Amino acid sequence: MVKTDALLCPRTLQTARLRLEPLGVRHLEHVMQTLEHQEFMRLTGTHVRYTRFEVQRLLSSLPRRGDRADWAILDREDGQYLGEVVLNDLDGYNQSMNFRILLAHPELVGQGYGTEATNAVVEYGFHLVGLHRISLSVYAFNPRARRVYEKCGFSFEGTQRDALCWEGQWVDQFLMSILKTDPRPDVKLEFGPGGSVSARVMSPQAR
Repeated sequence: MVKTDALLCPRTLQTARLRLEPLGVRHLEHVMQTLEHQEFMRLTGTHVRYTRFEVQRLLSSLPRRGDRADWAILDREDGQYLGEVVLNDLDGYNQSMNFRILLAHPELVGQGYGTEATNAVVEYGFHLVGLHRISLSVYAFNPRARRVYEKCGFSFEGTQRDALCWEGQWVDQFLMSILKTDPRPDVKLEFGPGGSVSARVMSPQAR
C-alpha cells in the first residue's frame, strides 16, 4: 500500500555528504541556472525552453502533492545547490513510480553525488512510500548515467528505438527498473531531529 503522506510532505534526507530537502520556490534561481546548461538539456532530451514564470509555477505547485516528491540536492557542509532528484508518475494501484535526477553543473558529474542521492531516494521510495517498483529511462548517449543506475541496483529491461531526435540524429532510450525485492546497496534510513531522515550507505565490508 502506498503511503501518500510521504509524498504530500517529503522528509528531508541526509547522507554522508548530502542534504536532500523538499524542492520549492526558494530554489528557483538554481533551477533556472541548471536549465541554461545545453549539455544537461541534451542528456535529458529536453527540447522545450521553460520560462521563469513556468518554472516558478511548477515549483509553487510541489508542496503537498500526493503524486510525486521532489528534492533539492545540497552539499551537507556548505549548502551548495547540486541538483534535483524526483520520484514522479505515481501508479498507486501497482505501487510504482518513476525516478529522475539532474545535477546542476557539468563539473559535479563523476563525484559520486548522483549515486549517493539515488540510493537514498530509492530507499525512501521503498520503505517510506511503500513502493514495489521504481523505473527510469536513460538515453543511449549517456552511458555514465546507466552505469550509476546499475551500481544502485537498477536492471536493464529493454530499448525504445529512436525514441529521441536530437539535432537530426535518432537516439535509443533504455528502460531500467528496480524492485523492492532486488539486491541493492544497503542504505539505512534513520529518523533524525525535526523529522529528517539520515541515510547511511554501508560498505561491502560492513554488510
